Amino acid sequence: MRTLFQNGLVYRTAERRFVRADLYAVDGIVTAIEEHIDAGDAKVVDCSGKYLLPGLVDVHTHGRSGFDFNSADAEGCRKMRASYAKAGTTTLMATFASATPESLRASAAAVAENRMPETGLAHIAGIHLEGRYLNPKRRGAHAEELLAPLDADELASFLKDFLPLPIHVSAALELEGGEEFVKTALKLGATVGMAHSDATFEEARRAVEWGATSFTHTFNAMRPVHHREPGNAIASLLSDEAYTELICDGEHIHPAMIALASRVKPSDKLVLITDSMEAAAMPDGVYGIAGLPVIVKNGRAVNSDGALAGSTLDLFRALVNYMKFTGKPLEEALPCATANPAAMVGIESECGALSVGKRADILMIEDKTAPSLQSVWIMGERI
Repeated sequence: MRTLFQNGLVYRTAERRFVRADLYAVDGIVTAIEEHIDAGDAKVVDCSGKYLLPGLVDVHTHGRSGFDFNSADAEGCRKMRASYAKAGTTTLMATFASATPESLRASAAAVAENRMPETGLAHIAGIHLEGRYLNPKRRGAHAEELLAPLDADELASFLKDFLPLPIHVSAALELEGGEEFVKTALKLGATVGMAHSDATFEEARRAVEWGATSFTHTFNAMRPVHHREPGNAIASLLSDEAYTELICDGEHIHPAMIALASRVKPSDKLVLITDSMEAAAMPDGVYGIAGLPVIVKNGRAVNSDGALAGSTLDLFRALVNYMKFTGKPLEEALPCATANPAAMVGIESECGALSVGKRADILMIEDKTAPSLQSVWIMGERI
């Protein structure tokens, strides 16, 4: 299938700007972006007056539309993928919360069997293992009985079962065995983030030196910032070589803290995530995550203790919020939800930007100052 997206304003990630150009896709892959391309026998899509954005990439999401990746079957995976696509997220990492080893293996098998490309569905790029290896003191919404010490041998067994999918592992790396845990993950090809952690500033920096490359939902489930012990939140902001995840819903983090992060952190190391759970795109009610019940009221998800338990956010809304909270234009904000997360987990060769050789996953909008989704295209086909 050949498709020519003609006369649109195409976003160039490297230059952080829109340029008027034609975009040509063959069998769902971008093959050319030029000022003028002859249509030939291609299907022509008139993009006059439209801005063309890369599809969004959510590397930390547990589910939506009433399903959770820890427990979803084939139907659940398909419905979630359709829901993500409709909301503008065209690529995601299926994120697993804390569970038993048997359950995690079953979840990984289900994802692996239900991630093949299909018209109208978001791509499941790989697995984000957030659960199990967390500090009980900062466990958040994860059930304590499902947590486990850092165990490099057990992790290696998991990763060998999950491969060849891309894998990102989040853990409290200040716990005993952190260095071996990180190096085992890296040796097997995974990326590693610091999560649900009570690490001091020095402990967090040491984890980065071992090879950790990200800080999971920065400010949340972390040691509070103190002027005599800045903790892992400040380590996240000051570690220029590591990525900083942010849940940009205005609930998990005050907008002023989002603005602060945007001023301190290198722009190519900020990553917007949703940390969404099964209640996303669903009405208020009682749901669940990580073995615990979650009550959703007015779109706000909390557990029985009143602690925030995931979100009902979608990534496009997070992007618009980020623009609002920081004053950044779309051109500067967009990589935080596209190229940056893709690079964080090592899938940037296939998604995260509109460039030759990558999938033709495209969002179209008409107003870049107040973005609103007009249409979504996955592998060159409108959903």
